[in-house]
Amino acid sequence: MNFQGSRRRGEDGIAMVIDFLLSNARLVLGVGGAAMLGIATLAVKRLIERAGRAADDEKVEQKMAESWEELSLVSASPTLIKKGLEGVVMKHVAKAAKQHKADLSQQPQMSSLEVQSKPESKSKRLQLCVLSFQERLQQYYHTRAALAPHEVQRAQSLALDICTEIQGFLHSRHPDMPLGEMCLGGSLLDDLQVVSADHACLLVPLQLEASLWRLVPGEETLLTHPLHWMVKRVNLEYFPRGRSYWDRYLVGGYLSAEAVVNMFSKAIMETINWPSISSTLDCLVRPVLGGSDLRLEIQPGNEKQGAESSDEPLFISMLPLLREGDVVLTAQPELTSPWVNAWHLSLYPWETQRLTQLDTADDGYRRQTLKILKAVCRLNPALRPLKAAPLANLILHLSDSESDWSETSLDVRFQQCITELIGYLEQGALHSYFKPAVNLLSGLSEDQVDQMGFMLYCAVSEPEILLI
Repeated sequence: MNFQGSRRRGEDGIAMVIDFLLSNARLVLGVGGAAMLGIATLAVKRLIERAGRAADDEKVEQKMAESWEELSLVSASPTLIKKGLEGVVMKHVAKAAKQHKADLSQQPQMSSLEVQSKPESKSKRLQLCVLSFQERLQQYYHTRAALAPHEVQRAQSLALDICTEIQGFLHSRHPDMPLGEMCLGGSLLDDLQVVSADHACLLVPLQLEASLWRLVPGEETLLTHPLHWMVKRVNLEYFPRGRSYWDRYLVGGYLSAEAVVNMFSKAIMETINWPSISSTLDCLVRPVLGGSDLRLEIQPGNEKQGAESSDEPLFISMLPLLREGDVVLTAQPELTSPWVNAWHLSLYPWETQRLTQLDTADDGYRRQTLKILKAVCRLNPALRPLKAAPLANLILHLSDSESDWSETSLDVRFQQCITELIGYLEQGALHSYFKPAVNLLSGLSEDQVDQMGFMLYCAVSEPEILLI
C-alpha cells in the first residue's frame, strides 16, 4: 500500500508511522500477518484522509474526533494485543499526532448552544439504548432475518409448480433418462433463508447402476482436493461402454459433471416452451442464460394477493446430483472449474443436520444465531462476501467449546461469534468442520478481508452497529 497526499499540517508525522509499519511488517507480524496489517493500517489511513479533507478550521476538531474514535477501536481486540501490534500503532501514532492535538487546542470550542442544536444526531443511539442488546437481537431476527410464512409458502409453491412442469417434460421427451424424483431442497426448505424468499433449489437426482460406477473421494483423485470427487466407470470388460445411459457423458473414463450440466441446459433451458408455462402459472418464467449453472427467473404475475405480494423475482436453480449413502455430489462447474470431470462434495446436508441435532438435544438457538449472522452479512455491504458456509461452520466449531446456546445467552454467543470471526480473518483461514483440509475463507481477497475486519472490530465495542 502506498498512501499519498499533500503535506498538510501534521501529516508528515503520521506518514512516518505508515512507513514504519510497512517497513517493519515482517518483523512485527511475520509473513502470515498481512491481513492483520491491512486491518490496522486501514484505520490509520482513514485518520489521515479525514484530517486532510478538513478544509475549514472549524471542522477539524469534529473530523479528528471521529477518526480517533475509530482508531481507538483497533486496540479493542485481544488478538491485536497478543500480537503486539496494538502497542506499536498506538505508541507511534500518539507521538505523531501531538502536533494535531496541539493545534486543535488553539481552535475555539463549540458553544453550548451549538452543541444543543444537534439532538438529532443522538436520536438513533438513544433509541438503541431503550432496548437491551438481547432484545435488539430478537427484534432484528423477527423483523429482518426471519421470513413471513406466507412468503415462504408462495416461493415453495412456485418452485414446486416449476418442478412438476420440468419433470413432466423430461418424462415425455426423454423417457429413457434414469432420474429420481425431483424435489425442493436448500435453505428455503430447511428454514434457513433470510431477509427475503428470493431463491430456491430443485434437486435432480441421477440414478447410476451400482455395478458400473464408483464414486472416488477427492483425496484419492489426481486433483487431491477433498471436495472435488470423481465418478469412475468400472467393469468395462464385462459391461462395455453403452450399457449405461450415462456412458454418453464419459470423458476420459469418468462421468463429466460439465457434460451433464450442458445436456440439461440444452434439454430444458433451451427447449421447454417457457411462454406457455408462464401463461399456465400466471407469472413470467424465463431461463437465465450465459452462466455455468441452471437457473430460472420468475417474475410475479398479477396475482390477487393484496399488499402481501412481492415484486422481487424468485430465482430457481436446478442442481443435478448423485447420492450414495450420506455422500451427496453435485454438478456445479462454477465450483469445480477448470476440471470438467470433477463433482462437488456438498457439505451442506451434514452441516444442517448437525445444527439441527445440537439444537434438538438442548433446545438451543444455534440455527437462529446463524440466521441473524446471515442477515447481518447480507444487509451489510462490507460483510456481504461472507456466505452461509463459513458462518455455519463458525457456529459448529464454537459449539464444541460452548454448551449454553439458550435464548438467554443469545447476545453472548452472538458477540462471541464476532470475536471468533475476527480471529479467523486474521489467520486467513476458517477450516471446514467436517473437512479440516478445506479453508472456507480462501476465496476472499485481501481488500475484502480488510473491509470485513474493520467493520467487525468496530462491532466488538458497539455490536449494535451490525443491527442497523
